[in-house]
Amino acid sequence: MKCTRARAQALAVTTLGSLLLASCSLGGGDDEASGGDGTTPTEVVLVTHESFALPEELTKAFEADTGLTLTVRAAGDAGTLTNKLVLTKDSPTGDVAFGVDNTFASRAVDEGVFAPYAPTLPEGAEAFALPGDDGVLAPVDSGNVCVNVDDTWFAEQGVPAPTTLDDLTKPAYQDLFVIPGATTSSPGMAFLLATIAAKGDAWPDYWSDLMANGAKLTDGWSDAYQVDFTQGGGEGDRPIVVSYDSSPAFTVDGEGGTTTSALLDTCFQQVEYAGVLAGAENPDGAEQVVDWLLSDEVQAALPDSMYVFPVSAAAELPADWATFAKRPTAPLEVEPAEIDANRDDWLREWSDVTSR
Repeated sequence: MKCTRARAQALAVTTLGSLLLASCSLGGGDDEASGGDGTTPTEVVLVTHESFALPEELTKAFEADTGLTLTVRAAGDAGTLTNKLVLTKDSPTGDVAFGVDNTFASRAVDEGVFAPYAPTLPEGAEAFALPGDDGVLAPVDSGNVCVNVDDTWFAEQGVPAPTTLDDLTKPAYQDLFVIPGATTSSPGMAFLLATIAAKGDAWPDYWSDLMANGAKLTDGWSDAYQVDFTQGGGEGDRPIVVSYDSSPAFTVDGEGGTTTSALLDTCFQQVEYAGVLAGAENPDGAEQVVDWLLSDEVQAALPDSMYVFPVSAAAELPADWATFAKRPTAPLEVEPAEIDANRDDWLREWSDVTSR
């Protein structure tokens, strides 16, 4: 039976709903959460993005082990999350944050959003540390935004599938590519950065060629993958999409194969971080949340829960991931400090190029 990423996304929403209901039902009022009389707070507030989801049993185990009540406040994607954290840095809306990624993290660090905390990292996690962050962020998961193709569509049409970024501007692939917008989605921003890494100062010309070849822009990943992509579960008519290196693990055909593949020469690596918020009411609880996110149990749950790779080298991947979620050996990169210095200018220029 075909397992699509769209179905996985729906499961994530269901899991998140259960988590939020559980946290709301278990949490007390403000006086109870803060102790009311100067005692140690019993509530810890996790500020995160809308894709956060973990099995409810893990949350209950955390609460039982620590005596804390975990409240989750989630909204927006990584960019929205970062903006909110910066805007509220003098009066944070929580104790700990998860989900700021490497395309936005340097901004949050430079703005003083996070307090120093250096947890013990699992084996392999050090490779994902944010350069120059002075030990305030802990890497929790990683993944790569890559161009994905519908292999069955190309086989049926008798057309070779594209393999490189340059292929996507060729007439053979006119009107076949759909892309989440860089100003409105995290994967869209990551794909823009992939083209900047690959093309240097010539990236605007590359985007002009993409748009002239009929590339379609959407507000976000869901519209691009679930609606326009031919393997997204709907009635899409575009067999090329910006998605993730894990996506082929969700299009397994039931016959020992998968119907899609990620083009591993087009990928940009994303890493998500967790950190204690400066000015947190419960910094001790916040540190325990960071430790929990790095625990063996949570790291093992990340692929099935949030469709990302754990940073722990010891975490075992699901069978379909081990077989079909191939990872690039040399993903495209842009230094976080360079992203921070140029993000606004790049997005303005991207908007100009894609609106012509």
